[in-house]
Amino acid sequence: MNIQTAPRDIVSADTVRGTTEGYMPGFGNDFETEALPGALPQGQNSPQKCQYGLYAEQLSGTPFTAPRGQNERTWCYRIRPSVRHTARFEKIAVPYWRTAPNVDADIISLGQYRWNPVAMSDEPLTFVTGMRTMTTAGDVNTQVGMAAHIYLVTQDMEDEYFYSADSELMIVPQEGRLRFFTELGIIDLEPKEIAILPRGMVFRVTLPDGPARGFVCENYGAKFDLPGRGPIGANCLANPRDFKTPVAAFEDRETPSRVIVKWCGQFHQTEIGHSPLDVVAWHGNYAPCKYDLRTFSPVGAVLFDHPDPSIFTVLTAPSGVPGTANIDFILFRDRWNVAEHTFRPPWYHKNIMSELMGNIYGVYDAKPEGFVPGGMSLHNMMLPHGPDRDAFEGASNGELKADKLENTMSFMFETRFPQHLTEFAAKEAPLQDDYIDCWTSLEKKFDGTPGEK
Repeated sequence: MNIQTAPRDIVSADTVRGTTEGYMPGFGNDFETEALPGALPQGQNSPQKCQYGLYAEQLSGTPFTAPRGQNERTWCYRIRPSVRHTARFEKIAVPYWRTAPNVDADIISLGQYRWNPVAMSDEPLTFVTGMRTMTTAGDVNTQVGMAAHIYLVTQDMEDEYFYSADSELMIVPQEGRLRFFTELGIIDLEPKEIAILPRGMVFRVTLPDGPARGFVCENYGAKFDLPGRGPIGANCLANPRDFKTPVAAFEDRETPSRVIVKWCGQFHQTEIGHSPLDVVAWHGNYAPCKYDLRTFSPVGAVLFDHPDPSIFTVLTAPSGVPGTANIDFILFRDRWNVAEHTFRPPWYHKNIMSELMGNIYGVYDAKPEGFVPGGMSLHNMMLPHGPDRDAFEGASNGELKADKLENTMSFMFETRFPQHLTEFAAKEAPLQDDYIDCWTSLEKKFDGTPGEK
């Protein structure tokens, strides 16, 4: 018996670009991408001769013998090996970028601190020279801890490139866009997004729209990873598909250029005759990425009580002690409050972790006054803190109906280590000297008689 079948037209997706042009989706994936056809070898990493006369080179983010699930490396196929991107080094001064250990005996870091936004500058400042370190923690020489910075950028990096041998960088824009030209591709970044630039990744930064300000978490330790969801299950919080890694892009530019390297807290420069962003194709899992904070899916209580703020963790950098992070990056975005018979803002507490917060935009529910967009606060380890009087009274006496928090996006860099103020944070940044007074008006309500007061 003959069976007649209708012809079929198969339509295939473009698998190179994914669903966001210029980016590939996923977190920690093994990506592959080429800017010229055939530039990426197939079936092996290091051919005797590469296409286009390229050089094969591996960038390792972990030791070679790291467990398979933690091993990170990327094979790059570039116009010149990166050893040609370094000549004789000379030390240079970048005075406002500080590195742990950075303890000044004259500065007191024990306390509750809050700063107004650091004002934009009229100086010509690049992403490197515009960095202003607020706190440091741990020790870069033993690869533990972090630093928290404000960046002020008013000028493009022209034929100037940078990489940090010390740290992975998390960039959190607050005002103005940035464009990162990295060895592995281009990332356009705007407020309400973050970018992660791996340790050792060469890049330069330009300004698409003019001056920019934001926050940076410099991670000396194990790289950021998605937290384990545990009982939450497979979905919500930050989903891997919402992270975007750039497709390959390269510069074949013959011009005098400068490469700045941060190494053990010191800055060095070297002069070369070309752009170091010359990777034509690459494959691997050690790569920059960006993430839209508006895709973070919060979870919370749907009956009573306030869960621990760890439910707002976007990314975590482990310390080696289970459950105790080198750094947690935590996000407080718009969400519904529905808990019954519950004090809904964060409760009063002392924490073994040190908490540095920044306001990206809007109003933070525990501090409706004083904690403004672009501002920061620090509550160091075992220092009590919590809602101010207005937030406490409003939450204690307000009607407990379903309430949506809107116009709010704040974050926290939380670390197991004490955070030490820099001289800039203590003496130059706009510190709110009266911040501690926000708790002085909290009243004694206890009078020895039962009942709610």
